This record gives sequence, structure tokens and C-alpha cells, in this order.
Amino acid sequence: MKRKVVIRVTLNDGKKNARSKAMQIAVGLQGVESVSLQGDDSSQIVVVGDDIDSVNLTSLLRKKVGFAELTSVSPVSTEGEKPKQETNPSESEIQSMIWPTYQFGVPYYYQPSVPYYAYNVTDYNQNSCTIM
Repeated sequence: MKRKVVIRVTLNDGKKNARSKAMQIAVGLQGVESVSLQGDDSSQIVVVGDDIDSVNLTSLLRKKVGFAELTSVSPVSTEGEKPKQETNPSESEIQSMIWPTYQFGVPYYYQPSVPYYAYNVTDYNQNSCTIM
């Protein structure tokens, strides 16, 4: 359900980026579709979206920006919008894509070990000196 939340915020407390910070906080919430500043001195933030937690938004604005007061929460009317007509494309226009299925996990590859060969040297004389 779409909601329209209006929050009055004091933005002129000597902070330089209070407006942009308030807008960033509002946009960062889940489900927010649009944020705007309204009022004669742009002291109201209007947030429109699906299932917005207005209390959470107000408390975040109080922590980060300053004074914030929840003014109103109202549902957005969809009477003025035209209902979307779903068009069903024919089978010849769009081809379906089939993705191959993969097994879960990491594949295991068997790699045989390198054979170890031992050689016996019979011509080698251990008692002889190799320097002389």
C-alpha cells in the first residue's frame, strides 16, 4: 500500500548540508519511491512509497539532522492514474529461453597423483674419492 508521509524538520540550525543529509536519509529507507521538500521555507519532507516505516524515518531524522516531527501519514490515491493494460505478446514474437540447471556445491575432480619411481644405482662406489 502506497503511503505519503509528511515530516516537519528544522533545517536551518546552522548546518550546511542539513537538507541534503535529510534527503539522503529518507531515500535510504526501503520502499521509498520519491522524496521532496515542501512548505514555504522547505521545512517539510514529503516521502512517497510502499510500506514506509514513518516512525523509523522520523527517529533517524531526529538522530542525524535535528528536530523532526511527524505531521501526517496518508494513503496515496490511485484514482487519477490509468490502470495498466497487460499486453500478451504472441508466441512467435518472444522466444522462451531455457537455462540449464546446475547441481549445488563445488564440483569434485579426481586427479591421480604422480607416480614415484626409485632407482637403485649399482655402479656407484661409495668408498672412492671423487676429488682425486
